[in-house]
Amino acid sequence: MPNDRPDPAERTRLIGRLPTRSLRSIRAKMTLLVLLLVSGTIVVSYAITLRIMNDHLREEIVKRAESLSRSIASAAGYNLILQDLLALDNMVYKIKDSNPDITSIAILGPDKKAIVHSDAERAGTVVEPAGEGLIIRGTDGTRIREIGSPGRTSFAVESPIVFTGKGLGSVVLNVDWSVLSAARKDARRKLLVFFGLMLILGTVISIGLSSSLTRPVKALASGVEELKRGQKSKPLRVYSADELGRLTASFNEMSELITGQREKLGQYAHELEEAYISTVRVLAAAIEARDQYTLGHSTRVSQYAVELARELGLSPEKVEEIEIACLFHDVGKIKIPDSILQKPGSLDAREFAEMKRHPEYGAEILSKALSLFKYIPSVRHHHEWYDGNGYPDGLSQESIPDEAAIISLADAYDAMTSNRPYREALTKEHALGIIKESAGKQFHPEFARVFLELNEKQGPTVAVVVEQGMVS
Repeated sequence: MPNDRPDPAERTRLIGRLPTRSLRSIRAKMTLLVLLLVSGTIVVSYAITLRIMNDHLREEIVKRAESLSRSIASAAGYNLILQDLLALDNMVYKIKDSNPDITSIAILGPDKKAIVHSDAERAGTVVEPAGEGLIIRGTDGTRIREIGSPGRTSFAVESPIVFTGKGLGSVVLNVDWSVLSAARKDARRKLLVFFGLMLILGTVISIGLSSSLTRPVKALASGVEELKRGQKSKPLRVYSADELGRLTASFNEMSELITGQREKLGQYAHELEEAYISTVRVLAAAIEARDQYTLGHSTRVSQYAVELARELGLSPEKVEEIEIACLFHDVGKIKIPDSILQKPGSLDAREFAEMKRHPEYGAEILSKALSLFKYIPSVRHHHEWYDGNGYPDGLSQESIPDEAAIISLADAYDAMTSNRPYREALTKEHALGIIKESAGKQFHPEFARVFLELNEKQGPTVAVVVEQGMVS
């Protein structure tokens, strides 16, 4: 079944982009929320303002028509008593001409016949006030009715003509709503411009507000990422004295505390590891002191292995790990009896089998300290052979850890060029010849090739160190 999980590098890249994506999302959501609130408020305000404006315009037009009707009725009473029809006709004409929204004006007698009409042809005819829905009925008897559908077309105003308490007839004005429609259009256009500018201003303010709110959040997210990666950063800037400002200040205090604690823990861990290493150095020295022939062996192996590791281009951290592992590689011999460890002759099968267990014993000793776990593979497998004939696990080729394969070469070279109870030390040339012959069998072929080239470049330097038994 295929593995759909991204590799570590891809996961790191994706995780690294999360804070930016999240902040962009927060900023977008906040901007959208503020914009929706502003837009909603503007739309509702526009609708309410338009409704109030319409009602106000309608009310003003009705009031003007009602006032005009009453003025005509008041003036018409005196002229009707005098039978001055010419004055009435002149008054009606002038008022109609100066008010284009008035479609007709009629002065009616008690019998509803038009005494004077703005449309001269209708004078003397019976005029019934049009309109169905009663809008207003005044205390003086004035009535206002809509003509046509409610809220459309026109309306009629009828005011009674009373003189000295005697009813002489009525005045009827028909008013067109078209002036209201024109006023509405003009007002609506102005309102749209005003609220459009308000919407643009609200958008700019919402973007600025969301940016100002997410800026400290972005700084906090970056600070958290640096803290998570173990990086020491400068204190974050406190942008305001509100909750976000207090949160930023608290984060600065927490970051300083965590960084200090981390440094102390790192120092304690380093000191603890140094203590473990010092302890094992003492153990290694104690083991080598049991046998004068192996005195300084671990130090020399460390020197050879470090030179080979550097030549192979390993990282400084890996070189340091190999250097320390070399000091540990024979620590398991502390469990090997002196009768075997210091036997002057060859070991029998049982003794050799016990001696071969020292890598396992060394791994077991290192497993007692968690900080030394990384050295276990090098210690356990430094006697494995490239062809699989080594011990304790019979590993072969690339399954052998590189560190163990490097130590194996250094260990074998020092063992061959050092005196042992059962043989004299081999010369440098003889030992290098054996390594060359054993490349691909006992030793990693590439590592063996580099080791031989390294010794050729160094000339007699290594030989002097080995043959004189010097300890670096």
